[in-house]
Amino acid sequence: MPDAMRVLVLANQKGGVGKTTTAINLGTALAAMGERVLIIDLDPQGNASTGLGIDRESRAVSTYDVLNGEESLSTILRDTGVPRLSIAPSTLDLAGLEIEIAARPDRAFCLKQALDRLAEDQSGMAAGESFTYVLVDCPPSLNLLTMNAMAAAHSVLVPLQCEFFALEGLSQLLSTVEQVRNTLNPGLTIHGIVLTMFDSRNTLAGQVVADVRGFMGDKVYETVIPRNVRVSEAPSHGKPVLLYDLKCSGSQAYLKLASEVIQRERLHRAA
Repeated sequence: MPDAMRVLVLANQKGGVGKTTTAINLGTALAAMGERVLIIDLDPQGNASTGLGIDRESRAVSTYDVLNGEESLSTILRDTGVPRLSIAPSTLDLAGLEIEIAARPDRAFCLKQALDRLAEDQSGMAAGESFTYVLVDCPPSLNLLTMNAMAAAHSVLVPLQCEFFALEGLSQLLSTVEQVRNTLNPGLTIHGIVLTMFDSRNTLAGQVVADVRGFMGDKVYETVIPRNVRVSEAPSHGKPVLLYDLKCSGSQAYLKLASEVIQRERLHRAA
């Protein structure tokens, strides 16, 4: 897959850490900065799809049909209310996919094959029309769907909630990334860790930030996503927070995070 289309997986086996919220709003912020972005919803709950205004009733084809080989990514893509941002929606059918493809020797590479084909489909497109970033929103578990995402990705972006058990879950995720690197995808890296739901009034939150930075060093993004009511409200309106309330602290934080992601990509390309 050409480096022109960078694939970043948002993964954390813990639920409720702001993974889908980060996928939606980081994707929107990257698009606002001129990138062409695709979000792939690999979570059977389909919250990324709902949060970008794609009704469940209208998802006739989804990432389930792509991973089982019946559709290509190009045929299921949907526009969102955000210019330059598309989504491959998911449905509850994904929950049964693991059993359906378990016997296939290539079961961990279904998404990689679909992304390779998408890259081929885009190879003749003019600059600005092809995707520059693909963000994959994974389910909150280290299952075959998450393995497919990691096998297809260049890097993993880890949303981490500022709470007591954060580091415990992080070490398990890092060992999974190492396992995938050793068996499925030797080029896989950790792009960065984004600290989410930070409450400056909470002493423990500040301690968690210090601990994670001490443990992971410069792998932790400078930007910290604050706990913000506007971020929580936005999905119920089918909008990213940047469209719902651009001036709120959550929107501004995601714009800063997008700048950091782009900066790290530039450093990677220069290396």
